Amino acid sequence: MTDFPRIVFYGTPGFAVASLQQLIDNGYHVVAVVTASDKPSGRGLKERSSPVKEFAVSHGIPVLQPVNMKDTAFLDQLSAFSPDLQIVIAFRMMPRAVWSFPSLGTFNLHASLLPQYRGAAPINRAVMNGETETGVTTFMLNDQIDTGKIILSERVPIGKDETAGELHDRLMEIGAGLVARTVDMVAGGKLEVISQETLISDPVALKQAPKIFKDDCRINWDQEVTTVHDFIRGLSPHPGAFTDVKMADGSSQNLKIYRTLPEHTAGHGLTGHFITDGKSYLKVGVKNGFIHIQELQLAGRKVMSCGDFLRGFGKIFAETRAI
Repeated sequence: MTDFPRIVFYGTPGFAVASLQQLIDNGYHVVAVVTASDKPSGRGLKERSSPVKEFAVSHGIPVLQPVNMKDTAFLDQLSAFSPDLQIVIAFRMMPRAVWSFPSLGTFNLHASLLPQYRGAAPINRAVMNGETETGVTTFMLNDQIDTGKIILSERVPIGKDETAGELHDRLMEIGAGLVARTVDMVAGGKLEVISQETLISDPVALKQAPKIFKDDCRINWDQEVTTVHDFIRGLSPHPGAFTDVKMADGSSQNLKIYRTLPEHTAGHGLTGHFITDGKSYLKVGVKNGFIHIQELQLAGRKVMSCGDFLRGFGKIFAETRAI
């Protein structure tokens, strides 16, 4: 393991673990990991560590979990590790006192081709918008979110039926390689950066990737078939696109839909209506076609394929519609 640069790694979810693993595999010296506090999870509300913490502990890397990153106690801990470089992946906003601390600076991995899709949900938003290409970018941190100077980027195609979850897993691995290449450049004194402003010809054309809330996930069946299909796959598997269905007793049930196939047809007047043979297919009418549901989950039940679902719950779709 090389002693230079001394790296402090910031991250929380599984997406960041692949990059941390790559750094270890490449022999870089990760002197500490900073991650989110343990949180209660599951029915027993047991304290659960983040994936990054679990990885760090299993590899004997010291872990810091500050509540307030401006706290002098945390800054003193950080100073004691004497980092030359810091790497941030899927972590919260950092104060200047932290990101400007190491001599070689702090860089971030973002899951888009910056300056496009700045924000918290770049993978989901790109798929929801029907993009055919995205990528990963490393850039130097500054005072504003996702606006720092670009170091490296790599383009990645998006499949026409690919879900956000599938794209997430591909970008995670590709991003890990990009992080390793970026550290190689920094350690070798060959760092070159490009201002994002030079890549913006029309600020109006910039697409953003704001955080996704529950109300953002409701399916609008009045839209055209490609838009609905992209919306559903862009929210799959998390947080999940949903609709409500009216039951025979007049009540409504929440239905999450994770995987679909589009069918383009002429007008049919069945927007929002479920159509099924009760055995093998379940589709919903939209503006210019149908959405064939492949994978779904009724509230309180497990995720099922369409066939398995219809065998257990097909009767509720005999004459129901989305509401």
